[in-house]
Amino acid sequence: MATNHPDGRVNQRIDNYTKFWENDLNQENDASNENRLTNYTDVVNGYYDGVTQGEGFYQALARYEHYLAAQMNLRPGMRVLDVGCGVGGPTREIAVFADVNVVGVNNNEFQVHRARRYTKRAGLEKQVSFVKGDFMKLAEQFGENSFDAVYAIEATCHAPSWEGVYGEIKKVLKPGGVFGVYEWCMTDAWDPSIPSHKELAHQVEIGSGIPEVRSIKQAREAFANVGFRVEQAEDLADRPDEVPWYYPLEGDFRKAQTPWDLVMVWCTSWSGKLVTHTCLRLFEMIGLVPKGTWEVCESLKVAGDALVKGGRTKLFTPMYLVVARKPEEE
Repeated sequence: MATNHPDGRVNQRIDNYTKFWENDLNQENDASNENRLTNYTDVVNGYYDGVTQGEGFYQALARYEHYLAAQMNLRPGMRVLDVGCGVGGPTREIAVFADVNVVGVNNNEFQVHRARRYTKRAGLEKQVSFVKGDFMKLAEQFGENSFDAVYAIEATCHAPSWEGVYGEIKKVLKPGGVFGVYEWCMTDAWDPSIPSHKELAHQVEIGSGIPEVRSIKQAREAFANVGFRVEQAEDLADRPDEVPWYYPLEGDFRKAQTPWDLVMVWCTSWSGKLVTHTCLRLFEMIGLVPKGTWEVCESLKVAGDALVKGGRTKLFTPMYLVVARKPEEE
Protein backbone atom coordinates (compact mmCIF):
# COMPACT_ATOMS: atom_id res chain seq x y z
CA MET A 1 0.00 0.00 0.00
CA ALA A 2 1.33 3.45 -0.94
CA THR A 3 2.29 5.74 1.96
CA ASN A 4 1.43 9.39 1.34
CA HIS A 5 3.35 12.23 2.95
CA PRO A 6 1.57 15.38 4.12
CA ASP A 7 3.39 17.32 1.37
CA GLY A 8 1.96 15.06 -1.36
CA ARG A 9 4.89 12.71 -2.01
CA VAL A 10 4.17 9.00 -2.33
CA ASN A 11 6.73 6.47 -1.10
CA GLN A 12 5.81 3.77 -3.59
CA ARG A 13 6.29 6.10 -6.58
CA ILE A 14 9.78 7.01 -5.41
CA ASP A 15 10.73 3.43 -4.61
CA ASN A 16 9.47 2.15 -8.00
CA TYR A 17 11.02 4.84 -10.19
CA THR A 18 14.23 3.11 -11.28
CA LYS A 19 12.35 -0.16 -11.94
CA PHE A 20 10.99 1.36 -15.18
CA TRP A 21 14.43 0.97 -16.78
CA GLU A 22 16.88 -1.89 -17.16
CA ASN A 23 20.37 -1.01 -15.97
CA ASP A 24 21.76 -2.96 -18.90
CA LEU A 25 20.72 -1.32 -22.18
CA ASN A 26 20.92 -4.72 -23.91
CA GLN A 27 17.98 -5.91 -21.80
CA GLU A 28 15.79 -2.98 -22.87
CA ASN A 29 13.10 -3.83 -25.42
CA ASP A 30 9.94 -2.39 -26.97
CA ALA A 31 7.88 -3.63 -24.02
CA SER A 32 10.10 -1.66 -21.60
CA ASN A 33 9.64 1.50 -23.62
CA GLU A 34 5.90 1.00 -23.99
CA ASN A 35 5.58 0.43 -20.23
CA ARG A 36 7.22 3.82 -19.53
CA LEU A 37 5.02 5.61 -22.06
CA THR A 38 1.84 3.98 -20.75
CA ASN A 39 2.76 4.80 -17.15
CA TYR A 40 4.33 8.19 -17.87
CA THR A 41 2.61 9.84 -14.90
CA ASP A 42 4.16 7.33 -12.48
CA VAL A 43 7.57 7.75 -14.12
CA VAL A 44 7.49 11.54 -13.92
CA ASN A 45 5.94 11.74 -10.45
CA GLY A 46 8.36 9.17 -9.04
CA TYR A 47 11.25 11.24 -10.36
CA TYR A 48 10.02 14.60 -9.03
CA ASP A 49 8.83 13.19 -5.70
CA GLY A 50 12.39 12.02 -5.20
CA VAL A 51 14.36 15.04 -6.37
CA THR A 52 12.22 18.10 -5.55
CA GLN A 53 13.59 19.95 -2.55
CA GLY A 54 12.90 23.61 -3.26
CA GLU A 55 13.36 26.49 -5.70
CA GLY A 56 16.77 26.14 -7.29
CA PHE A 57 18.53 28.35 -9.87
CA TYR A 58 15.79 31.03 -9.68
CA GLN A 59 17.88 34.03 -10.64
CA ALA A 60 20.19 32.03 -12.88
CA LEU A 61 17.22 30.99 -15.01
CA ALA A 62 15.53 34.40 -15.12
CA ARG A 63 17.19 35.61 -18.33
CA TYR A 64 16.34 32.31 -20.02
CA GLU A 65 12.68 32.73 -19.03
CA HIS A 66 12.57 36.41 -19.98
CA TYR A 67 13.92 35.55 -23.44
CA LEU A 68 11.11 33.05 -24.01
CA ALA A 69 8.49 35.59 -22.92
CA ALA A 70 9.99 38.21 -25.22
CA GLN A 71 10.11 35.87 -28.21
CA MET A 72 6.46 34.98 -27.61
CA ASN A 73 5.62 38.71 -27.48
CA LEU A 74 3.63 38.33 -24.26
CA ARG A 75 1.64 41.45 -23.38
CA PRO A 76 0.09 42.79 -20.13
CA GLY A 77 -3.24 41.25 -19.23
CA MET A 78 -2.86 38.09 -21.31
CA ARG A 79 -4.12 34.81 -19.82
CA VAL A 80 -1.22 32.37 -20.08
CA LEU A 81 -0.84 28.66 -19.28
CA ASP A 82 2.43 27.19 -17.96
CA VAL A 83 2.46 23.49 -18.90
CA GLY A 84 4.44 21.36 -16.45
CA CYS A 85 5.13 24.28 -14.11
CA GLY A 86 7.24 22.50 -11.50
CA VAL A 87 7.33 24.49 -8.27
CA GLY A 88 6.42 27.65 -10.19
CA GLY A 89 9.72 29.53 -10.48
CA PRO A 90 9.27 30.38 -14.19
CA THR A 91 5.53 30.90 -13.64
CA ARG A 92 6.13 33.71 -11.17
CA GLU A 93 9.11 35.12 -13.07
CA ILE A 94 7.22 35.41 -16.37
CA ALA A 95 4.08 36.75 -14.67
CA VAL A 96 6.07 39.63 -13.17
CA PHE A 97 8.31 40.23 -16.19
CA ALA A 98 5.50 40.35 -18.78
CA ASP A 99 2.67 41.52 -16.46
CA VAL A 100 0.49 38.57 -17.48
CA ASN A 101 -1.85 36.28 -15.54
CA VAL A 102 -0.46 32.76 -15.44
CA VAL A 103 -2.04 29.43 -14.56
CA GLY A 104 0.45 26.66 -13.86
CA VAL A 105 -0.57 23.04 -14.38
CA ASN A 106 1.36 20.12 -12.93
CA ASN A 107 0.48 16.48 -12.35
CA ASN A 108 2.67 16.26 -9.23
CA GLU A 109 0.74 17.20 -6.08
CA PHE A 110 3.94 17.66 -4.07
CA GLN A 111 5.20 20.31 -6.49
CA VAL A 112 1.80 22.05 -6.74
CA HIS A 113 1.77 22.37 -2.94
CA ARG A 114 5.26 23.90 -3.00
CA ALA A 115 4.33 26.21 -5.89
CA ARG A 116 1.34 27.64 -4.02
CA ARG A 117 3.40 28.17 -0.89
CA TYR A 118 6.17 30.02 -2.74
CA THR A 119 3.62 32.13 -4.64
CA LYS A 120 1.88 33.18 -1.43
CA ARG A 121 5.25 34.10 0.03
CA ALA A 122 5.92 36.28 -3.06
CA GLY A 123 2.50 37.95 -2.77
CA LEU A 124 1.44 36.93 -6.29
CA GLU A 125 -1.73 34.92 -5.55
CA LYS A 126 -3.91 37.34 -7.57
CA GLN A 127 -1.73 36.99 -10.66
CA VAL A 128 -0.50 33.40 -10.47
CA SER A 129 -2.41 30.20 -9.67
CA PHE A 130 -1.72 26.47 -9.84
CA VAL A 131 -3.84 23.41 -10.51
CA LYS A 132 -3.12 19.71 -10.48
CA GLY A 133 -3.81 18.24 -13.88
CA ASP A 134 -2.62 16.05 -16.74
CA PHE A 135 -1.11 17.92 -19.68
CA MET A 136 -2.44 15.18 -21.96
CA LYS A 137 -5.98 16.28 -20.99
CA LEU A 138 -5.77 20.07 -21.05
CA ALA A 139 -8.92 20.66 -23.10
CA GLU A 140 -10.91 18.46 -20.73
CA GLN A 141 -9.71 20.49 -17.75
CA PHE A 142 -9.69 24.05 -19.11
CA GLY A 143 -11.94 23.97 -22.19
CA GLU A 144 -10.99 24.87 -25.74
CA ASN A 145 -9.90 28.39 -26.75
CA SER A 146 -9.16 29.34 -23.13
CA PHE A 147 -5.70 30.96 -23.25
CA ASP A 148 -4.00 33.75 -25.18
CA ALA A 149 -0.65 32.01 -24.86
CA VAL A 150 0.86 28.76 -23.60
CA TYR A 151 4.48 27.94 -22.80
CA ALA A 152 6.40 24.91 -21.57
CA ILE A 153 9.93 24.98 -20.20
CA GLU A 154 11.70 21.62 -20.37
CA ALA A 155 8.46 19.85 -19.45
CA THR A 156 6.78 18.37 -22.52
CA CYS A 157 9.72 15.98 -22.97
CA HIS A 158 7.95 13.98 -20.22
CA ALA A 159 4.85 13.47 -22.38
CA PRO A 160 4.21 10.01 -23.91
CA SER A 161 3.98 11.71 -27.33
CA TRP A 162 4.66 15.21 -28.59
CA GLU A 163 1.71 15.07 -30.98
CA GLY A 164 -0.54 14.32 -28.01
CA VAL A 165 0.60 17.15 -25.75
CA TYR A 166 1.05 19.69 -28.57
CA GLY A 167 -2.44 18.81 -29.78
CA GLU A 168 -3.89 19.51 -26.33
CA ILE A 169 -2.01 22.81 -26.15
CA LYS A 170 -3.38 23.83 -29.55
CA LYS A 171 -6.93 23.06 -28.39
CA VAL A 172 -6.76 25.33 -25.32
CA LEU A 173 -5.18 28.19 -27.26
CA LYS A 174 -7.45 30.86 -28.70
CA PRO A 175 -7.28 31.25 -32.50
CA GLY A 176 -4.08 33.16 -33.25
CA GLY A 177 -2.66 32.24 -29.83
CA VAL A 178 1.06 31.62 -29.39
CA PHE A 179 2.91 28.59 -27.99
CA GLY A 180 6.54 28.80 -26.87
CA VAL A 181 8.63 25.87 -25.70
CA TYR A 182 12.13 24.93 -24.61
CA GLU A 183 12.36 21.25 -25.52
CA TRP A 184 14.80 18.56 -24.45
CA CYS A 185 15.92 16.75 -27.62
CA MET A 186 18.57 14.63 -29.19
CA THR A 187 20.06 16.74 -31.98
CA ASP A 188 20.26 16.05 -35.70
CA ALA A 189 23.77 14.68 -35.12
CA TRP A 190 22.34 11.87 -32.97
CA ASP A 191 21.97 8.49 -34.67
CA PRO A 192 20.09 5.77 -32.74
CA SER A 193 21.74 3.09 -34.88
CA ILE A 194 25.07 3.93 -33.22
CA PRO A 195 25.25 2.00 -29.90
CA SER A 196 27.03 4.79 -28.00
CA HIS A 197 24.41 7.31 -29.15
CA LYS A 198 21.58 5.03 -28.08
CA GLU A 199 23.22 4.44 -24.70
CA LEU A 200 23.55 8.19 -24.16
CA ALA A 201 19.82 8.67 -24.80
CA HIS A 202 19.04 5.85 -22.36
CA GLN A 203 21.14 7.52 -19.66
CA VAL A 204 19.38 10.85 -20.20
CA GLU A 205 16.02 9.09 -19.85
CA ILE A 206 16.69 7.18 -16.64
CA GLY A 207 18.46 10.12 -15.01
CA SER A 208 15.86 12.74 -15.92
CA GLY A 209 12.46 11.06 -15.58
CA ILE A 210 11.81 11.01 -19.33
CA PRO A 211 9.84 7.99 -20.61
CA GLU A 212 11.32 8.37 -24.12
CA VAL A 213 13.81 10.99 -25.23
CA ARG A 214 13.17 12.11 -28.81
CA SER A 215 14.97 13.98 -31.57
CA ILE A 216 14.68 17.50 -32.95
CA LYS A 217 13.47 15.93 -36.19
CA GLN A 218 10.55 14.36 -34.31
CA ALA A 219 9.74 17.73 -32.72
CA ARG A 220 9.56 19.38 -36.13
CA GLU A 221 7.30 16.60 -37.38
CA ALA A 222 5.02 16.87 -34.34
CA PHE A 223 4.45 20.60 -34.82
CA ALA A 224 3.64 20.04 -38.48
CA ASN A 225 1.34 17.09 -37.78
CA VAL A 226 -0.64 19.01 -35.16
CA GLY A 227 -1.11 22.02 -37.41
CA PHE A 228 0.89 24.74 -35.67
CA ARG A 229 2.47 27.48 -37.78
CA VAL A 230 6.11 27.59 -36.63
CA GLU A 231 7.48 31.14 -36.50
CA GLN A 232 10.84 30.45 -34.87
CA ALA A 233 12.90 27.32 -34.26
CA GLU A 234 16.47 27.31 -32.97
CA ASP A 235 18.75 25.18 -30.85
CA LEU A 236 20.10 27.82 -28.48
CA ALA A 237 22.85 25.42 -27.39
CA ASP A 238 24.40 25.92 -30.83
CA ARG A 239 25.14 29.56 -30.09
CA PRO A 240 28.87 30.26 -29.56
CA ASP A 241 28.70 31.08 -25.85
CA GLU A 242 32.00 31.08 -23.97
CA VAL A 243 30.38 29.31 -21.02
CA PRO A 244 28.41 26.19 -22.04
CA TRP A 245 24.96 25.45 -20.62
CA TYR A 246 26.22 22.32 -18.86
CA TYR A 247 29.04 23.96 -16.87
CA PRO A 248 27.32 23.59 -13.45
CA LEU A 249 27.26 19.82 -14.01
CA GLU A 250 30.95 19.42 -14.84
CA GLY A 251 32.33 19.94 -11.34
CA ASP A 252 35.00 22.28 -12.73
CA PHE A 253 35.68 25.15 -10.30
CA ARG A 254 37.46 27.15 -13.03
CA LYS A 255 34.12 27.72 -14.76
CA ALA A 256 32.26 29.06 -11.71
CA GLN A 257 30.75 32.47 -12.45
CA THR A 258 29.59 33.56 -8.97
CA PRO A 259 30.19 32.58 -5.32
CA TRP A 260 26.96 30.54 -5.44
CA ASP A 261 28.32 28.76 -8.50
CA LEU A 262 31.24 27.53 -6.39
CA VAL A 263 28.76 25.69 -4.16
CA MET A 264 26.88 24.26 -7.15
CA VAL A 265 30.07 23.19 -8.89
CA TRP A 266 31.32 21.52 -5.71
CA CYS A 267 28.08 19.54 -5.46
CA THR A 268 28.75 18.06 -8.90
CA SER A 269 32.45 17.40 -8.26
CA TRP A 270 33.55 13.92 -7.19
CA SER A 271 33.93 15.01 -3.56
CA GLY A 272 30.58 16.80 -3.54
CA LYS A 273 28.79 13.78 -4.96
CA LEU A 274 30.43 11.53 -2.38
CA VAL A 275 29.43 13.72 0.57
CA THR A 276 25.89 14.60 -0.52
CA HIS A 277 24.91 11.11 -1.63
CA THR A 278 26.42 9.49 1.48
CA CYS A 279 24.44 11.88 3.67
CA LEU A 280 21.29 11.17 1.69
CA ARG A 281 21.78 7.44 2.14
CA LEU A 282 22.10 8.00 5.89
CA PHE A 283 18.97 10.18 5.96
CA GLU A 284 17.02 7.45 4.19
CA MET A 285 18.24 4.79 6.62
CA ILE A 286 17.02 6.79 9.63
CA GLY A 287 13.75 7.77 7.96
CA LEU A 288 14.30 11.48 7.32
CA VAL A 289 13.53 11.02 3.60
CA PRO A 290 11.27 8.45 1.87
CA LYS A 291 12.60 5.04 0.89
CA GLY A 292 13.88 5.10 -2.68
CA THR A 293 15.04 8.74 -2.56
CA TRP A 294 18.70 7.73 -2.57
CA GLU A 295 18.24 5.46 -5.57
CA VAL A 296 16.37 8.15 -7.52
CA CYS A 297 19.10 10.66 -6.72
CA GLU A 298 21.77 8.15 -7.74
CA SER A 299 20.11 8.30 -11.15
CA LEU A 300 20.80 12.05 -11.11
CA LYS A 301 24.51 11.26 -11.20
CA VAL A 302 23.88 9.23 -14.34
CA ALA A 303 21.91 12.14 -15.78
CA GLY A 304 24.60 14.69 -14.92
CA ASP A 305 27.31 12.71 -16.65
CA ALA A 306 25.07 12.00 -19.65
CA LEU A 307 24.02 15.65 -20.04
CA VAL A 308 27.62 16.84 -19.95
CA LYS A 309 28.62 14.22 -22.51
CA GLY A 310 25.61 15.07 -24.67
CA GLY A 311 26.45 18.76 -24.49
CA ARG A 312 30.12 18.32 -25.32
CA THR A 313 29.39 16.06 -28.27
CA LYS A 314 26.43 18.19 -29.47
CA LEU A 315 24.22 15.08 -29.42
CA PHE A 316 21.76 16.51 -26.87
CA THR A 317 20.19 19.89 -26.19
CA PRO A 318 17.91 21.05 -23.33
CA MET A 319 17.11 24.29 -25.11
CA TYR A 320 15.53 23.70 -28.51
CA LEU A 321 13.39 26.82 -28.75
CA VAL A 322 10.20 26.79 -30.80
CA VAL A 323 7.65 29.60 -31.06
CA ALA A 324 4.52 28.56 -32.95
CA ARG A 325 1.07 29.97 -33.53
CA LYS A 326 -2.40 28.48 -33.78
CA PRO A 327 -3.95 29.58 -37.10
CA GLU A 328 -6.76 32.14 -36.89
CA GLU A 329 -8.89 29.89 -39.08
CA GLU A 330 -8.60 26.13 -39.70
